[in-house]
Amino acid sequence: MHPLFTYDGIKVTCGVLATVGLYSVLYRENKFYRFFEHLFLGLAAGWTLVTIWVETLKGPWWDIMVGVPPEKAGDPIGNGNWAYILLLPLGLMGYMVFSKKHNWMSRIPIGIILGLWSGQQIQIWYNTYGKQIAGTAQPIWPTTLSSLTVPNYDKLQLAPDALAAAKSQVYLSQAITNFLFLVTVVCVLSYFLFSFDAKSKAVKSASSLGRYLLMIGFGAIFGSTVLMRFTLLIDRMYFIWIEWFNNIILNRH
Repeated sequence: MHPLFTYDGIKVTCGVLATVGLYSVLYRENKFYRFFEHLFLGLAAGWTLVTIWVETLKGPWWDIMVGVPPEKAGDPIGNGNWAYILLLPLGLMGYMVFSKKHNWMSRIPIGIILGLWSGQQIQIWYNTYGKQIAGTAQPIWPTTLSSLTVPNYDKLQLAPDALAAAKSQVYLSQAITNFLFLVTVVCVLSYFLFSFDAKSKAVKSASSLGRYLLMIGFGAIFGSTVLMRFTLLIDRMYFIWIEWFNNIILNRH
């Protein structure tokens, strides 16, 4: 039997048709693209329902409530925490948003979620940006001139104490990098000083430099985004030409 008519061949062929259908929008809007767009949205909606149960409801709520045995063999079976059942009416109240008469009940779980979310955002903000703020405080003066760049510690074969001392040193290349990073941070922050009229030439120069540095950063982000799209395109072309056309249509493995 030709590989095209096997289960794997039919599955890969359907994937190729879906890929071509979605990429056909690059030519123009068409019914072929619309069909696969709605097919993709339908599959995504079904996958989302399964994901909500598996990752959100089953493990964090249902298994804890009914006392499902832990995954590790030999651990004792839990008795279940039935207080978690109190979360069920709160969750169901959220669906009252679809009722014209009782939609006010949906505001209760929404308010609870917003309150918990607001409290968590303080910790999330610190965990995300606190390290970045602390990371800007880097030494800009070298502590050793024994090497211009950071040496390869694996080749030095130093004792643990000597290795820790070597890693604590600030080499010239690190100092230059930290200095350029500090200048970039100061100039970019000075660009956002809109609360007063900057009359100092130094502040104006730093603000102008900060604008150009921001443009360079946004350009790098845009470039990496375009490269990511090309990476996805290359992956899809490999799927069509190698996995489907070469391995299945031509039957060359």
